[in-house]
Amino acid sequence: MRSLHVHAIGAAVAAFGVAISAAPNAANAHDVAAEIEKVRQVTAKYSDLEVALANGYVPAPPGDCITAAKEGLPAAWGGMGIHYINPKMLKITGGEPRVAGQSIHTDFMDPSILLYEPRADGTMKLVGVENLVFLNAWKAAGNAAPPNFAGRDYDIMADNSDTEQDEAHGFEPHLDQHIYFAKDAAPQDQLKPFHKSVTCENFKGGRAQK
Repeated sequence: MRSLHVHAIGAAVAAFGVAISAAPNAANAHDVAAEIEKVRQVTAKYSDLEVALANGYVPAPPGDCITAAKEGLPAAWGGMGIHYINPKMLKITGGEPRVAGQSIHTDFMDPSILLYEPRADGTMKLVGVENLVFLNAWKAAGNAAPPNFAGRDYDIMADNSDTEQDEAHGFEPHLDQHIYFAKDAAPQDQLKPFHKSVTCENFKGGRAQK
């Protein structure tokens, strides 16, 4: 659930012992559009929120609809929407003071997080998916570099206590990768943390629908 936040990135880089860029990297060696389309087709069943709920997905605390503007970033970047997480898949171990877990799951054919945009009529539109791996668990598994999708390294997320916003969205330091289904001239843009087409203008506040 991540963005291009580089706050507190030094600790995350030090954890790997290698230099990891927080900027999106090129995926020129991959047919990015084709790989995204495979994920879209497999996860299309979750366009029905009831199917997602029946398969163990629940709103991520605090159930907010996330935009770049709310994170203190350029509004033109768009949003992420509401995250529905699968606690079992993420291997959640605790929720205070931050959500912690042991997930090193990276299979986008069965993603650990679904992204929804609230519609004006109260329904939810599936706009993308995400995988999240906890930094400590990923390192403990012997990994010396971040996971990768379609030639792009996952983003690193860690909260910066010097800012008002929560860059890690209530989670322990982690790495994550978003995939958005709205097509772009450059498919790599569908892999950025936010997407310009995603809006929270219809989010009424409070807890997301269960």
